[in-house]
This record gives sequence, structure tokens and C-alpha cells, in this order.
Amino acid sequence: MNYQEQWVKELSLLQSILDKTELVPVKKWGINIYTHNGKNIVAYLGFKNHCALWFYNGVFLKDKYNVLVSAAGGKTKAMRQWRFTSIEQMDEIIILEYIKEAIQNSVNGIELKPEKFSPVPVPLLLDARLKSDKALQLAFNKLTPGKQKEYCLYIDEAKQEGTKLKRIEKIVPMILQGVGLNDKYKR
Repeated sequence: MNYQEQWVKELSLLQSILDKTELVPVKKWGINIYTHNGKNIVAYLGFKNHCALWFYNGVFLKDKYNVLVSAAGGKTKAMRQWRFTSIEQMDEIIILEYIKEAIQNSVNGIELKPEKFSPVPVPLLLDARLKSDKALQLAFNKLTPGKQKEYCLYIDEAKQEGTKLKRIEKIVPMILQGVGLNDKYKR
């Protein structure tokens, strides 16, 4: 279902507010991302139960009205959402206040720096499979460290051994093809 249609009035209002700023809309990932000097500042989207403004470095906003939530259940580090369930919740003056602060933070260079890459150990079940299949081990070793890490984390996230084994079976053809676990989302 296209949730954008569910929130037409709300999203239209958010767009009109964003259009009053100095931000430049740029199409990324199939949506308009509002940028300042090439830096992502904010976007808006409709979801099943709410529509939201997404602040890319929202963790640094003062949030004096206590409206921001972690964007993905604590998995994101910098991104914050301001969720709305009706147009009546949208106060243009307050929204512009948050947007202006986000722009100023960007101008001031306030942003979350990416963490330095750190490899993770190969899970025991995957390691055993790699050792028993030399072609697979060679293909795995040819992957970038980032792709190797994606696969290792994918296996480690499973709690049950049966799930880990199913995941290994799923990723073996991908590893042999030299593709990363999340490559299809990175286009």
C-alpha cells in the first residue's frame, strides 16, 4: 500500500513548510530529501500509522518540545523522526524552528561522524562451512571487509542454530556470486 495517499493533506502541508526554507529538494532513494550545501537535512514520508519529518542529524537538535523519537527503534544513531497522526498536530512555527536549527547545525558542522570500521569475527557455523568448501572460502575472502561484516552480523543476529543454518544456506549463492547481503538496496 502507498501510505503517501493516506496522508495527502499532512504531507502537502509539510512540503509547503519546507518550500518556505532555503533547503533544496533532491530526489534520493525515491523521495525528496531537503538538503543544504549538499548535506541531507530533512525529509518527510507517510507511513501506516503516521506521517513524519525525518531529521538526518536530529540527535543534535535541542528538541525543547520533546517531539522527536529515534527513527528506527534505537538502531539509528543520528536520525530522529517527528511523527504526526493528524494535520492539527502540525504547528508551522515550531516545525520551522526545528528546521532552522537543523540547518544551523549543518552550517556549524555538527554531525555524527561515521564510526571507524571494525571487523567482526566470523561466526562458528559460517566458519565451519567456509572451511569445508574451499570455493566458498575463496569467494568470501574476495568480498570487501564491509560485505563480509554484513554476512557475519546477519548470521550472528539469529538466536537459534536452525535459523543460523537456514541463513547460511541463503547466503552461500550470494557469496559465490560476489555480491553483498544488502547490495540490492544500495542502488
